[in-house]
Amino acid sequence: QVQLVESGGGLVQPGGSLRLSCVASGSIFSGNDMGWYRQAPGKQRELVASITLTHITNYADFVKGRFTISRDNAKNTVYLQMNSLKPEDTAVYYCNRRFFPPAYTYWGQGTQVTVSS
Repeated sequence: QVQLVESGGGLVQPGGSLRLSCVASGSIFSGNDMGWYRQAPGKQRELVASITLTHITNYADFVKGRFTISRDNAKNTVYLQMNSLKPEDTAVYYCNRRFFPPAYTYWGQGTQVTVSS
């Protein structure tokens, strides 16, 4: 069964922190680099951070120094620790493979992150 379940979002004040979790089915997680993505209202989905099987990480410039991605290969889980949150970080956050095969279209429901005072 193909599955992506994101959780941990919520409403937080500017400067606050959240930790997102994503449990993926083995068919998505095993043997694949993983990423966190986000989509704000009226904008395209964008890559926030990625992590390889060997835990090499990469970040979009707009989150560098504030967000940390990690993975637990034994639990098929990817995490995103978000610190120093800004209103512009408000979006629905999704996890998924970092690289997609042809015709791949599966996404989970995402988790809403709202940064507001």
